[in-house]
Amino acid sequence: RKNMGKHETPQDRYHKAHTVSLTIRLMKNTEQDILQKLDSVPNKAGYIKALIRSDIDKNGEQQRQQT
Repeated sequence: RKNMGKHETPQDRYHKAHTVSLTIRLMKNTEQDILQKLDSVPNKAGYIKALIRSDIDKNGEQQRQQT
C-alpha cells in the first residue's frame, strides 16, 4: 500500500537544509505606512534584505570609528 502522505521532494530537502523562513505580523491600523511601502515594492524580500544589509554596513562603520 502506498504512503498516502505527502512525499518530500528534493526541493523540500534542500529548503529544509539551506533556508530559514521568517514571518512578521503587521497591524493594519497602526502600521499602515509599512504595509503601503511593502505593497509598493516588487520584491519584498529583496527590499528588506537590502535595508538590513545597509544597516549592517552603517553600524559596522560606526563600530570601526568608535574603536
